[in-house]
Amino acid sequence: MMDIKQIQKILPHRYPFLLIDRIVEFEPGVRVVAIKNVTFNEPQFTGHWPGDPVMPGVLIVEAMAQSAGVLLLAEADTKGKNALFAGIDNLKFRRRVVPGDQLRFEGRIEKRKRDIGKAHVVATVDGELVAEGDLMFALVPRDEPAADDTQ
Repeated sequence: MMDIKQIQKILPHRYPFLLIDRIVEFEPGVRVVAIKNVTFNEPQFTGHWPGDPVMPGVLIVEAMAQSAGVLLLAEADTKGKNALFAGIDNLKFRRRVVPGDQLRFEGRIEKRKRDIGKAHVVATVDGELVAEGDLMFALVPRDEPAADDTQ
């Protein structure tokens, strides 16, 4: 439904911090399903941990937030805005994520009032629960990227 180039038109993140690869399902303002292919050559695995690489939980949460961010920022009234991650409730981790896994993030907008939003996001690998939580966002005006921002 959305490839990486389309995602980059919505999110300001770039490598190595753009943590979703594609959107496979999308209902504007309602629901999103995003995919992250976890590969051994990602920078976090050089130190987390050598010989036993595990994706850091904070990066899983960031990918969850980026998935929900696509959902929020694809709405017409958010043009020219960024979604800042403002908080998280009820976060639970259930399983390790390692190179070779494909993370699937399913996000739903729970609430939105003007420039404040809340989404529930569930992360899975092969149908197994990895993490879930309620993520809060604040929509703020987007600064224009530098002229040499070509990535």
